[in-house]
Amino acid sequence: MKKFATERLRNIGLIAHSGAGKTSLAEAMLYNSGVIDRLGRVEDGTTTTDYDPEEIKRQISINAALAPCPWKEHKINIIDTPGYFDFVGEVKGGLRVSDGAIVVVCAVSGIEVGTEQVWDYANEYELPKMFFINKMDRENANFFKVLDDLRDKFGQNVVPFQLPIGAEANFKGFVDVVDMKAYYFDGKNLTEGEIPGDLKDKIDSYRDMIIEAVAESDDELLMKYLEGEKLTEDEIHSGLRNGVLNGKIVPVLCGSATANKGIQPLMDTIINYLPSPKDAPAVKGVNPKTGEKTERKADDIEPFCALVFKTMADPYVGRLTLFRVYSGVLKSDSTVYNSNKGETEKIGQIYVMHGKKQEAVPEVQAGDLAAVAKLQYTTTSDTLCDKDNPIQLKEIQFPKPVIAAAIQPKAKGDEEKIGSGLSRLAEEDPTFEVTKDTETNQIIIKGMGDVHLEVICSRLSSKFGTEVLLDTPKVPYRETIRSSVKVEGKHKKQSGGRGQYGHVWLELQPLTDSDEEFVFEDKIFGGAVPKQYIPAVEKGLRESLKEGVLAGYPVVNVKAILYDGSYHTVDSSEMAFKIAASMAFKKGALQASPVLLEPIMNVEVVVPEAYMGDIIGDLNKKRGRILGMDPKNGFQVIKAQVPQAEMFKYATDLRSMTQGRGTFTATFSHYEEVPAHISEKIIEEAKKQKQEE
Repeated sequence: MKKFATERLRNIGLIAHSGAGKTSLAEAMLYNSGVIDRLGRVEDGTTTTDYDPEEIKRQISINAALAPCPWKEHKINIIDTPGYFDFVGEVKGGLRVSDGAIVVVCAVSGIEVGTEQVWDYANEYELPKMFFINKMDRENANFFKVLDDLRDKFGQNVVPFQLPIGAEANFKGFVDVVDMKAYYFDGKNLTEGEIPGDLKDKIDSYRDMIIEAVAESDDELLMKYLEGEKLTEDEIHSGLRNGVLNGKIVPVLCGSATANKGIQPLMDTIINYLPSPKDAPAVKGVNPKTGEKTERKADDIEPFCALVFKTMADPYVGRLTLFRVYSGVLKSDSTVYNSNKGETEKIGQIYVMHGKKQEAVPEVQAGDLAAVAKLQYTTTSDTLCDKDNPIQLKEIQFPKPVIAAAIQPKAKGDEEKIGSGLSRLAEEDPTFEVTKDTETNQIIIKGMGDVHLEVICSRLSSKFGTEVLLDTPKVPYRETIRSSVKVEGKHKKQSGGRGQYGHVWLELQPLTDSDEEFVFEDKIFGGAVPKQYIPAVEKGLRESLKEGVLAGYPVVNVKAILYDGSYHTVDSSEMAFKIAASMAFKKGALQASPVLLEPIMNVEVVVPEAYMGDIIGDLNKKRGRILGMDPKNGFQVIKAQVPQAEMFKYATDLRSMTQGRGTFTATFSHYEEVPAHISEKIIEEAKKQKQEE
């Protein structure tokens, strides 16, 4: 691919609710620019940007994919992002390196939950946006209803640049409201024609809307407009571009991606109205050595700096690192500095990505997107820069995983393969986490939803050849005591030769006023237990804490006082006292009103007000305690404390209760006593499991 100057680049994120047609739109743009010679179809698994076997199988985008296409002496870097909730991390990464966003909306379904979410993500990054109303040739397509809904939902600065001529099977062209011309589809080409009479009234009102939007985007133009003067065509075009760049105008276009209708005008509009990297503000960062704020402009003569927005495993070249160059030029076979890791990286061959295909290039300049293989230290969100002019850019803020599952191999002996496979997948995906719970001895995987975890398991199978099963994670219960008790432990064994003798009296008390889980106190007077054996008593107690008397869970919040005992001058030993202490503890724990404790989570649920009653009712069913509610940006934040045992599937429950509009976070708070009827079931289950083992 030939080299394009920075001002001729357009980095555009395609964003939408799942199924609106982003991938088909990317395919049509690639076809029009001559990058591909036939249109692929999502249903056939032949598109450029949905190439992963999981994407082909499920017919949804899972990864953010790059597809550059040259168009009229410019290069549009398309970043096709997933629309499905579970892969929001890919959307965030893709938008972080975009300069503008196209929000694709289905002409039949209109605004959906995902539309609202991606709009918010684009606003987070302060990106100029355009709407593309897709599937105009489908039955029940209704451009004007969708347009009215967009204006109601996202503001009156949403302005149609085009109006369709016809709809459904009769969708045959559009009117360009900016230039007041009608165009009709003629195969791949457009022919100019008459504006249909039935659209004239609508066009006039929308044209007035555009002129008003232009006037409001600039004080001088506003004065001219208010004084009744006519704006020139140049003023209209430059006013529209300025309005789009500063977010005051959001254009609406229409077409059909699968029929390749209206796509070329969309590509023209991208070039004419959306920003180049030079139009975007200078990127800000800090000097990691001095801590001073610094910035870089999108210019080849500035010191090099780039942000890694995605890491992926390629079967042929190994790990691929995808990055955006914010300033300077990066050449193949050079050396760069990773300011996050404080390490130098050797850059080998640089590639431009076309979906899964790589095209080798000698260099990549400011504003462009590229990839490099086999970096040793670099991961997603790291900054690569010139060592003599270091800078660290703000990291990409990925959402935290919301759902957890325990993973185990179908075949014995696959544990090592699973471990290395999961850690490789976690490197690729910042919204996926793997931990080993040493207490329950389970490998816990966490992700953004059920489908996310299913995809991870499929990839383990296809990439690393290991089949796995998913299960609900075990809850890390605890045991404690509720009353004080005095108890004796005596270990006495005589079996020829030297015997064993250890004898202790302990007082066990509930520990309520300390952050410590266990306190040991020595109150021996007169040497009833010699000093050299007291550490053995404490050791015996600490080892006994690992397995409680009810269900074998660790024991916490206990104070043990050693106050009496006896010893034998020949037969006593550290081991004998350790065993005596352990015997005393187990006997005492059973007598001291033992109870089960469960982890309680601090939960914050953010939902639109309409769903508040349902959410509170559901949290109450989950044994939750509502602590309060706060309004925030048109949403309600419900604060509650809920047992962890009730939260494993909450991400799925919340999504179905709120049509995907609700989000939540959960962090550990404290342990609390399990209600008696639930405690009985847990103890029964633990006994059954022990018998099976």
